Amino acid sequence: VGGDSAGGNLAAVVAQKARDETGPAIGFQLLVCPVTDSDFERDSYHEFGDPKYLLSSAMMQWFWAHYVGDGDMTDPRVAPLRAESLEGLPTAHVVVSGYDVLRDEGLAYAERLEQAGVDVTLSRADDQPHDYWIALGMIDEAERAVAEAARQMTRAFQQA
Repeated sequence: VGGDSAGGNLAAVVAQKARDETGPAIGFQLLVCPVTDSDFERDSYHEFGDPKYLLSSAMMQWFWAHYVGDGDMTDPRVAPLRAESLEGLPTAHVVVSGYDVLRDEGLAYAERLEQAGVDVTLSRADDQPHDYWIALGMIDEAERAVAEAARQMTRAFQQA
């Protein structure tokens, strides 16, 4: 499974759900600038919350309000970083942008995956904004990130 931004959230949640409900078997997670938590107080929200960085803190709060409505934003079924355990999840490749409100939660999710014994690789683009990797043909770092994601996916499938 894989996804970008909100899609990364859905991919992480689906991987956890598949693990908890014993299937379907998922062999790889590609999580690009993923939304993994609803904590708007992380440092990256303060550092890069201005709209000039593409994805602002206000936008994320609006998205969350519409995603969960009256639901609980801390429920692991919408905030996968808050899951009790990340053990038993499939191999993951996490892509993180440096100038992104989601940077710190992406890094935290990759770290928790590693602590849980999940085979995880992390690709950091510290000088790029949220979702930079969609700028194929315009940003060299995007080309490198997509190529690295393809290498990691190939590696995971060859080991399966």
